[in-house]
Amino acid sequence: QVQLVESGGGLVQAGGSLRLSCAASGRAFSVTAMGWFRQPPGKEREFVSTISPRGSTTIYSDSVKGRFTISRDNAKTAVYLQMNNLRPEDTAVYSCAARLPYRSATSTASDDYNYWGQGTQVTVSS
Repeated sequence: QVQLVESGGGLVQAGGSLRLSCAASGRAFSVTAMGWFRQPPGKEREFVSTISPRGSTTIYSDSVKGRFTISRDNAKTAVYLQMNNLRPEDTAVYSCAARLPYRSATSTASDDYNYWGQGTQVTVSS
């Protein structure tokens, strides 16, 4: 069983930055692909970014590419999302997610993730 706890959300002005953190429990973190998803108000959940177990592969949605950076620290069993140049349309609940251990391929599909955090609110004012 994997437990995920996000932190770092908040209210920020457009153009500002936030860094989200996701603390993971479990012994298999270093062999687990991780992802960040978000759900804007009134909309469906959407993919943001994913990272392979060793961090060698990262994928971003077109809407955040060049502004957001995903990273992980396997020693601390944590994954991060650095968000720069935030826009009002980035407002959403952000959740981290984990695939099953040893399913090392990254994925942009939420159905491929088996464990989810409770989410953290990010609000960007114009």
